[in-house]
Amino acid sequence: MSDNKHYTPKNLLVTGGAGFIGTNFVHYWLKRYPDNRVVVLDALTYAGNVENLKSAEDNSNFRFVNANILDYENTIKLLREEKIDTIVHFAAESHVDRSITGPDAFIETNVKGTHELLKAAKTYWLDENPDMQHLFQHISTDEVYGTLKPNDLPFREDTPYAPNSPYAASKASSDFFVRSYQETYGLNTNISNCSNNYGPYQFPEKLIPLVITNILESKALPIYGDGQQIRDWLYVDDHEKGIDLMIRNGRRGEPYNIGGINEWANIDIVNLVCDLVDEKVSESDAFKKKYPNAPVCQGKKARELITYVKDRLGHDRRYAIDPGKSNNELGYKPIESFETGINKTVDWYLNNERWWRAVMSGEYQNWIKQQYAEK
Repeated sequence: MSDNKHYTPKNLLVTGGAGFIGTNFVHYWLKRYPDNRVVVLDALTYAGNVENLKSAEDNSNFRFVNANILDYENTIKLLREEKIDTIVHFAAESHVDRSITGPDAFIETNVKGTHELLKAAKTYWLDENPDMQHLFQHISTDEVYGTLKPNDLPFREDTPYAPNSPYAASKASSDFFVRSYQETYGLNTNISNCSNNYGPYQFPEKLIPLVITNILESKALPIYGDGQQIRDWLYVDDHEKGIDLMIRNGRRGEPYNIGGINEWANIDIVNLVCDLVDEKVSESDAFKKKYPNAPVCQGKKARELITYVKDRLGHDRRYAIDPGKSNNELGYKPIESFETGINKTVDWYLNNERWWRAVMSGEYQNWIKQQYAEK
């Protein structure tokens, strides 16, 4: 293990860079470090959207590659071609519900995919270029720690892993593989375990964008069980800042928890978003015209759409992150309050109707198939 303070990346490979958190990271990084080379590797599965990166295409230091992290030969070729010194690994299947009904895809991508990526990194950095500075930055989740009781202290980096869903188990396994390549081969790695992210470009199957878009269509807002499941919410750009600090100043081989110190019960989040959407639509003639189906346009309240449904299998009751280590060692601190972050998020979805309608209708996926099927 080494401190590697003030590490300076030059050529980054961002896996899953067309997904929610990856997209926001790419925009953050290119804006903050315009001289760095940023190569995105993404398989463009259902939640990956190359349109998210359209504004980056004008940057000569940006490149998009449509490929799968399971393809070792393609990855090693890309590492050599682009002289990659830093891999930021976002690519993952991440929706818990999907992992319950179809866990095989999570094992393929999250476990096998991560391992293929690690093998390629070892080959290029340790076997072929042993003197090259390098970092494998792995993005994980707080769900690997399991669940907390109401009065339990938040998760720390030394909290034992106890995953309760196939998704969490696949991420825990990938974390262990990353750790093993650090300990066995000397690969420089870091692991970040983050709390629930929210913000622009999030696929509308996740709670906050689902609630926003369903309200605008007057569709039911499904709430699992009693809605009292508690999550620690983190605005996505604050997550990107934490990753940046970790890449540049983190101790190699160390895990770091990145959290928002912002616990909310699901039902309270839903009620808040309902009220915000009602307020913003009611105060804007443009939004009233654009979203005539929204409850407030019918003289109703969005909260009337709330529908309680049977609880998810193995539903964790509470997550909370203790970011003390990141605060003390990296100087990490969330910038957005929940009030500012949730307002920015609601505004983004209200102003990006074309994006979320295309994603939800499957229009985007049909376009992707046409663009890449024959390549």
